[in-house]
Amino acid sequence: MRTVVRTIPRRLRGYHRLVTIDPASRGAADLLRSVGLLVDGPGQWGRPVAASGPGIFAIELAAPLATAPIELTRVGKWLERVATVRLDGDRPTSKALAARVAAFWLPSQTVLYVGSTNTSIGRRVTAMARTELGERRPSAAGHWLMTLRGLDALRIWWSPTDATEEYEDAVLEAFADRVPAADRAALPDREVILPFANLRRPDGARKATGLSGSLLAEPADVPAPPTRIVQLPDADAEGARGEPPEPRQRAARPKPARPVPSDAGLVARAEAEAAARLGPPEQGAAALTAEGAERLRAELDGLTRVRRPEVIARIRTAKEHGDLKENAEYHAAREEQSFLEGRIQALEARLRTAVVVEAPASGARVGFGSRVTVEADGETVTYTIVGASDSDPAAGRISSSSPVGRALVGHDVGESVVVRTPAGERHYRIVAVG
Repeated sequence: MRTVVRTIPRRLRGYHRLVTIDPASRGAADLLRSVGLLVDGPGQWGRPVAASGPGIFAIELAAPLATAPIELTRVGKWLERVATVRLDGDRPTSKALAARVAAFWLPSQTVLYVGSTNTSIGRRVTAMARTELGERRPSAAGHWLMTLRGLDALRIWWSPTDATEEYEDAVLEAFADRVPAADRAALPDREVILPFANLRRPDGARKATGLSGSLLAEPADVPAPPTRIVQLPDADAEGARGEPPEPRQRAARPKPARPVPSDAGLVARAEAEAAARLGPPEQGAAALTAEGAERLRAELDGLTRVRRPEVIARIRTAKEHGDLKENAEYHAAREEQSFLEGRIQALEARLRTAVVVEAPASGARVGFGSRVTVEADGETVTYTIVGASDSDPAAGRISSSSPVGRALVGHDVGESVVVRTPAGERHYRIVAVG
């Protein structure tokens, strides 16, 4: 048997000794050893893994398979559970989604996923096995694994280490090196080579899968109701001295509202009429003009095609400078990446759920997307009525749910409206609608 020595990347030298590797081996244990890690295992998918500390782990098949063992019924349930799943921008069928996932299968490889954790390997693997396809909790890492049949045959190998990020990067590089050219040529994305269920590298580079919205949205955090704490001296609580408790008094009933004066009534009626014309707030919040949608797409394109590769390149360069714990440039780049990915996700979610509303024809009544010129206090101002997510008052774009926007919607040229603002009531006369 011919053996070769794999050189450990410079940034990892000093952690473990060099090891001898059989180039014909394709197993997860040998993959971890190839970067100098000491390996433990195997464990079985769905059963507890006896590793309570941080480290690297790899999930593998017992032997290579020529095609992906995709379970179509699981993919169908995935689509039913997550209504936001899109394939190349469209809602896919179960077969189309299964075919796209299967296209990233590597027939020559047994390793399906490489992961890391800074807490507990055992808890992370257990959380992955308990997460339904499409759910985020307890852990959506490697969720493509849940599309496969025969999960109970998967094996887990692991290696305890505190340098989790560095070793995960090195293991994924070693995996990419062992993928033959024939397998690479068959992949939809030939640039980012990862195990089947890995969708991104630690530096942020992602597979170009064409999938979006594949996980349920994060549940909104509902703030706890405010509490009122009253501090009492020791032994001064009600009844502590032996006296009978104070009788409870009924809550006072709210007094009926006073009649609204005539001018304020005019404002209230104008706002109510505008709200009725606009429909429920949820509709306005998700609505976008065609120009607004194009602005968001342009920003998203710039972030994904320009800014993301720039940040990834900065992270790679910073890694070569040595110890990450004292590397300020690396941490600054990772922080920028975190903000960048958050903005990208927000834009993708907004475009996925937005409804593009066509602007009314020139000369028609003021509506969503209208360009309105108004006169107020001798000054002429032009506004464009847009959705809340596209509002920018400094640029002349005001939300249809704002006081001025609500008052203007539904009125014609020459009409006057009254708007109540924090500085008092203002009168606007509509000069033109374009």
